[in-house]
Amino acid sequence: MALIRFERFLASMLRGAVWMLFAVFQLLAPQRGADRSVRRLPPITNPLLRVPAMRLARMIRRREVTSVEVVQTYIDRIQEINPLINAMVKDRFPLALQEAAQVDKLIDEETGGEDVLEDRLPLLGVPFTVKEAFSLQGMPNSTGLVSRRGVISATDAPPVALLKRAGAIPLGVTNCSELCMWLESHNRLYGITNNPYDLERIPGGSSGGEGSILGGGGSVIGVGSDVGGSIRIPAFFNGIFGHKPTSGVVSNVGQFPPPSGQQPGFLCTGPMCRYAQDLLPMLRVMGGANADRLSLSSEVDLKRLRFFSVPHDGGSPLVSPVDQQLVLAQRRVVQRLEADLGVKVQQLKIPQLKYSFQIWSAMMGAPGKDGKQPTSFAELMSDHGKKVWPLWEMAKWTVGLSKHTVAAIGLVLVEMFQRSQPTQFILQQKESLQKDLEELLGTDGVLLYPSHPHLAPKHHHPLFTPFNFSYTGIFNILGLPVTQCPLGLSAEGLPLGLQLVVGKQQDRLSLATAVFLEKTFGGWRDPGSIATATTQLDTSRGTSTTTS
Repeated sequence: MALIRFERFLASMLRGAVWMLFAVFQLLAPQRGADRSVRRLPPITNPLLRVPAMRLARMIRRREVTSVEVVQTYIDRIQEINPLINAMVKDRFPLALQEAAQVDKLIDEETGGEDVLEDRLPLLGVPFTVKEAFSLQGMPNSTGLVSRRGVISATDAPPVALLKRAGAIPLGVTNCSELCMWLESHNRLYGITNNPYDLERIPGGSSGGEGSILGGGGSVIGVGSDVGGSIRIPAFFNGIFGHKPTSGVVSNVGQFPPPSGQQPGFLCTGPMCRYAQDLLPMLRVMGGANADRLSLSSEVDLKRLRFFSVPHDGGSPLVSPVDQQLVLAQRRVVQRLEADLGVKVQQLKIPQLKYSFQIWSAMMGAPGKDGKQPTSFAELMSDHGKKVWPLWEMAKWTVGLSKHTVAAIGLVLVEMFQRSQPTQFILQQKESLQKDLEELLGTDGVLLYPSHPHLAPKHHHPLFTPFNFSYTGIFNILGLPVTQCPLGLSAEGLPLGLQLVVGKQQDRLSLATAVFLEKTFGGWRDPGSIATATTQLDTSRGTSTTTS
């Protein structure tokens, strides 16, 4: 009881300190120069932009539309919205159009029939986008670091190469947070990326450029990476689907920064899509031979699965309470699963989740099997440049002279005081949680869990709630596959959503559930077609109706 009182006291003190810091930040931070009267994107008018990737590939194979038409349509959309969202930081449009013309020529000359093309090149002629942290031949690979401005990729990262080998055509690379270690996609090289549903809000990070370009209708499929929620948080904030696969299935080679220490077991590369049906075929391609471990061709009978719902982390004093709209959205999912599938969703509390941030932080900083410590954030910030002194960088930041974001500088300062070894208590919590969840989920369990405590925050606000990402980060440490699903829009017109967590190598279960939830709740919504910022949710049908 005394411990609970102390935690509540600590939580109130932390929140008080946060709001004081926020007030100081508002005074010091430079004001954004964008036209604040423009808060949403223009609506999608070309119907090709509303077609899932796999259906586009089929239409291209059948000559119902040319690859050049599809690629040009997406180029037009990107040129229309990117000045507003700043998601794509370098394009390869002329090359993409040349490659699309080659695709159309290949189809015209193919004599083996559509089935041969589908088997050999399942994504033939479909455009896609790539997080700038990945190597894409001829494109920059700075990860938002000013000192890496001149780094140009000579090769493709393996997942990118596999997508290209399957016939997909890259359009360009998208923005991320500095060194991929923050949940706002902002850096001093490319600037800040905006959320397509509200330009004053963040698209998440670190794959926020991917989330934003996909959510805005400028791409249909994309490549992201996730070591603490960097696929799932942007997918949530931008109203799209994202999947963090079982650890080790998709190669992490060819991205910067490379993982070190125990991080290779936590980092995951995965697909980000506007349509749930594209997740599984993308994962099959990106995983290569490793995808066979996931039995992705096996049918899933949702009525035979066991479902569990955990509404929050148990009340960590470091993490914000879950927004009531997200709580209600998760309840609606439970209601629809029970009504439509005839299953019983078991409500659970998992006490170890309360220590999610401490577990993630301790394990991310732990030495690898070789005993070597992970590369420090300060070392990574010094790549291709001078050594970074965090206190000096913070002083320069206050007068606008630093080449680094305040979030990156803050991470280096925190790192200076971080323990190099996790405490025995945290290790016990991690092992206990791992054991309990793996036993709970088995080979037929699906866990519903919030994606984040808040809806997409306003720019820079996450600086004052830095531990909220632990809702996603904990599953990186546990190595469990997770699918992020949109669930309609909030009263403010912002995406709602939740995570679907399953056992290791059971990715197909969460992917199948995501397809069901897309049909039930409507999936991605065009942010430009939202008539007003007021959206009423029809709880009886699990759909949303926008009213003027």
